[in-house]
Amino acid sequence: MEARWLEAFIAVAEELHFGRAAQRLHMAQSPLSQTIRRLETSVDAILFDRNTRSVSLTPAGKALLPMAYRVLRDIALATAAAQAATGRIHGTVRIGFSGAFNHMTLPALARAIRRTMPDIDLELISRIHTGEGITKLRNGTLDIAFVGLPLGGARGVASRLISRVGMGAVVPEDHPLADEKSIRVAALADDDFLSMPLDGSSSMADELMRSCIASGFRPRVVQEITDPYMMLTFIAAGMGVSIVAEDLAPILPRGARWIPLSDQKIYMYHGIAWMADEHSAAVAAVLKLSEKVLPTPLESGAA
Repeated sequence: MEARWLEAFIAVAEELHFGRAAQRLHMAQSPLSQTIRRLETSVDAILFDRNTRSVSLTPAGKALLPMAYRVLRDIALATAAAQAATGRIHGTVRIGFSGAFNHMTLPALARAIRRTMPDIDLELISRIHTGEGITKLRNGTLDIAFVGLPLGGARGVASRLISRVGMGAVVPEDHPLADEKSIRVAALADDDFLSMPLDGSSSMADELMRSCIASGFRPRVVQEITDPYMMLTFIAAGMGVSIVAEDLAPILPRGARWIPLSDQKIYMYHGIAWMADEHSAAVAAVLKLSEKVLPTPLESGAA
């Protein structure tokens, strides 16, 4: 078994499409299929059910996938350890983020990494919300994730607070309350709401629900949207309202207004997360640098 066979297997397992996996690996589809067949021969098991319409993992493929992630992660750690002995920090650090939330924090960190650690290759993966970030940390496809805090029962995942921002309402510019200096959450009780996913994977969605319930109503969520900026765009188009973190206010699309809340002090806590016991010298160096570039706020408790 070769590492490149596992890389090919992971690409197909994540894409569930041989053509897309081949593009991702910068190779033709025929050699990719041959690589998967070699791996199947090596493990003496069929890893994918494939026909002209779909590709899916077999039980053997599902069993191999977490082990494949671990093997490649261990190879990366071993390589980084050997390189660290030369006195320079090498390696790849994969950072997951949401473009809408991290428009201020990520650029500062990325610039500092490139300036002080030029031998580290950064891979920046966008549109990663908190739940997906934790999943990708655990399966080894991310090294660091920008997340909403607290993480709850994310066993094995370490985190650090990097910012604390207030929450406010976002409404269309023709909303009856659009010109108010501040509003109560209860004033939105009759509105349609747009929200990030309500499946527990989004800290902002959790805060929206808590603030509305504390004001005596359950919001009528007409659409859940995974992309924060797309949600703001839909609000600007008049499709509903929401409650979001203040750090989204500077990037509101034309046609939307952000309004502070007058009756509740609600905060969104942003942080970075990583696997506590499994990371390379390059990841450790980036985490240490982040403490200087994105320090934990002195007053981090909830108000």
